[in-house]
Amino acid sequence: MALTLKLAQLQSKATRASQLVSKHAPLYYKQLLEQNKHYIQDPPTVEKCNLLSKQLFYTRLASVPSRYEAFRKEMDYVKLMWKKRNEWKIEDAGIATLFGLECFAWYCTGEIAGRGFTFTGYYI
Repeated sequence: MALTLKLAQLQSKATRASQLVSKHAPLYYKQLLEQNKHYIQDPPTVEKCNLLSKQLFYTRLASVPSRYEAFRKEMDYVKLMWKKRNEWKIEDAGIATLFGLECFAWYCTGEIAGRGFTFTGYYI
């Protein structure tokens, strides 16, 4: 009985939220477009979209060397910290542990996404 009551309350809240979104979404959409109209290409043609797509791709490709250099600097810092691990404070060890846990969490997320968001094989 309590489950039915909670389900009805949840449905009522979802309905109110849906009504609120449908009431305010068009205004938000118009404001968003107005604030960012300097980014909008006029006229929005397929050719213009293809050009922008290629510009984005090659701009990102051109930024690879600088990002690689930043990655190398980060790796050099990590190597230096690993060499000096005997001098670590508790804070440094905590940061390293949190970083390792974050890497593991991203790995697990990638594995789950790669399997189509199924949780088979993990016993957590």
